[in-house]
This record gives sequence, structure tokens and C-alpha cells, in this order.
Amino acid sequence: MEIDRFGSDPLRWYMISNSAPWDNLKYDSDGITEVSHKLFSTLYNTYSFFALYANVDGFTGDEPEVPVQERPEIDRWILSLLNTLVDECTQALDDYEPTRAARAIGDFVNDNLSNWYVRLNRKRFWGGEMTTDKLAAYQTLYTCLCTIARLMAPVSPFFSDRLYRDLTGAESVHLALWPEVDRALIDKDLERHMATAQTVTSMVLALRRKVNIKVRQPLSTLLIPEAAGVDTSLPASIRDLVLAEVNIKDIKTIGADEGFLVKRVKPDFKKLGPKFGKSMKAVAAAIAALDQPSIARLEREGHIALEAVEGCPDVALTDVEVISEDMPGWIVANEGNITVALDVTLTPELLNEGRAREIINRIQNIRKNRDYDITDRIKLTFEPSGDIEEVLASFADYIGRQVLAEAVVCASVDVTSPGVEVLDIDGKEVKVDITLN
Repeated sequence: MEIDRFGSDPLRWYMISNSAPWDNLKYDSDGITEVSHKLFSTLYNTYSFFALYANVDGFTGDEPEVPVQERPEIDRWILSLLNTLVDECTQALDDYEPTRAARAIGDFVNDNLSNWYVRLNRKRFWGGEMTTDKLAAYQTLYTCLCTIARLMAPVSPFFSDRLYRDLTGAESVHLALWPEVDRALIDKDLERHMATAQTVTSMVLALRRKVNIKVRQPLSTLLIPEAAGVDTSLPASIRDLVLAEVNIKDIKTIGADEGFLVKRVKPDFKKLGPKFGKSMKAVAAAIAALDQPSIARLEREGHIALEAVEGCPDVALTDVEVISEDMPGWIVANEGNITVALDVTLTPELLNEGRAREIINRIQNIRKNRDYDITDRIKLTFEPSGDIEEVLASFADYIGRQVLAEAVVCASVDVTSPGVEVLDIDGKEVKVDITLN
């Protein structure tokens, strides 16, 4: 039976999230597998991450509450989205639309809680004492998980009950009250800024994949041109989150008419066809021939007259797509009205920092494979070489902090030592002796 294979909650969630209960549904076991992975596994992994560090730090959920106004913007953002979600789910269920509620919960868990909030805040949970910032992170994630468990309860009664009881120690989620929206915590401007940050981050990561530059390799500059009708500005704290997530040193916003980017205009024939009729071919040719000042005027004023086509109405910005093109040393991406340009020039300093990050990644994997505890301290001894000495000269302390190494040194390594590992860093072998301190 399919319930034996997947469990009743993923099966129920698949059926309700795909179509309204009163509509026909074509059964697809692959769809249940996807639901099980994207929602239930993701939520379980998020809870496991929280529980691992909460147990290490002794977090119980009963600690004095850090006022929301004193928490970082990313905490206030996820709590704003959470309350927006509570409001949407409440309205959907009141209107007998469980499909809309289930989809909203899935989007929140995948796109915002797991793939954005937890990923960007992992370091706040790692090591160190229970600072106010760390406590705020615990309380924010705890609130999200408890609220999600209550929102999911009508559709996934068993999973949500276990999640809620493990989080709170309560008898059952089904004895808890339905969440109430706190409209004072909803900040639409903050949600909009973070949505821009998420879009920019997605575009930059796609550009990195396009030119095969790993995220661990830092780059120097990201340009975001101003766009007509779109606020591409980012508050300082959100800007810092983007910089850390895409591993860029600086973000600069430039005016749309500064002339740094080379642009071209692509006609939208579905919109232009009914408007220009038989003149469409001439209009498309005139649009393609627009020079850079004309394109800047079109973006600035929202419309432009085509002198090459006599008697035709102005072309509106909404009738076309303005695309920025790659330049030497830069790659460009466009999504809707947002454009980003990424400097892909790699200096020796950037390359050495990238190698340091590669070393950190390899050491962390080795710690995991050796079943070291997350609090175990180690010592790293690297076999001397020109490249590794350059890296350690600038980044030994940084490597040590990231992998909990009390010492990071260059010295001759005994290859027969059981702690010796050979790392592949940029195609070169690097020998390192890793020992518990």
C-alpha cells in the first residue's frame, strides 16, 4: 500500500496541496516523493539542526524573550513572513481552501525558512557563549518551527504532532490553540527588500555557475543598476547578508544612465503586435536600432517616439524588455527589471582567499568523517610549499577560527602519521596532519 511506502501525512499533503479536495486528481507516486523530500525532509532537517545546537547550548524555550525590535533584520523579516503566512492560512481555511494554505506553508518552509533564514544564520548557532544575538536566533527559529507545526496540523496530524511535542514537551499539538497573527510584526517594506536580496542572490549564483566559479572563491564587485519602477536599494544589514551569501567584497548601485552597461532592447511581440499591426516589422527594426542614449531615455521616461516609423504611437517601456549585455571582465544577468553585473577578475589575493576557503571545506568534511564532536579542538600542520605558505600568511587565523584549530602551522609532515590527509586544492596536493588538540 502507498501509505506503507510514504506514510499517511505525505500522501495527504500531496493530495491536498495539488488540487482542491473536491477536484479530480491524477495520482502520481513521484509527486508524493517530491512532497516528502521538499517539505517533510526539509522541515525535519531544519528541526534536527535546531535540536543539535539547542541541546549543546542548553536552550529550552523558557529563556527571557529578546524583544523582536532588538533582533537583527533577518529575524524580524522571517517573523514578518511567518505572521503573513498565519494570516494567509487562516483566511484560506476559513474560506475552505486548504490547497492554498498547504502551498503557502510549503513555499515558506522551502524558500524562506530553510533555504534562506537557516542557511544565512548557521554561524549564529555555532560555538561561543549564549549571547543575546545567539538567543534571538534560537527564539526566532523556535517560534517558526512551533508555529509551522500548528499550521500543518489539520493536514499532517501525525508529523506535526511529533514535531510540536519534541519542540515543546506539550501533550499534543492538537490541544494547542491555532496561531493568531501579530500584525505589529508584519513589515512589508522589509519583506520587499529581502525579496530583492533573494532575487539578486539567485542571479549571482547562476552567474557563478555559468562561468564555473565556485561560491567559495571570493569576487570583488557586484553592480546593481537602478531600474525604472523598481527599488533595488538594500538596507545595510541585508546588503551584508547578500555579500556573505554570494561571497562578494562589495555591492555598488549605479544610475541607469551612467553608461557603464551596454544595453539592447528586445521587442515583446505579444504586446506590440496588436498596437502596431502592419507596421510591426518596421517598429521591431527601429527598436533594435535604438542607441544607448535613446535606451536610457526610454528607461527614464517610460516611453519613446520612433522617428524611423512615421505616424506610429510611442513605444512604452512595458512593450519591450531592456537587456544588459556582458562586457570584458564582467558577466551580466537580467531578471524582470533587475540587472546585476559581476566582476569575474581574479586577483592573487582573491585566489588565496579562495584556497583558504577550500581548505576549510576539506577540513570540515574530515572532521565529520572522523566523527569529531562539534566542540573538539584540533591542530593543523601543513607541509610547506610556496602556495600554501602564501595562503597561511594571510589566512591562518581565519582557517583556525572556522575549523576550531588551536594552531595552524607550516612544518615538515610525517606521511606515516595516522592523522595525515592529502587535500586537492586547485589541482595541487596539499599534505596536512590533523590531530586532536
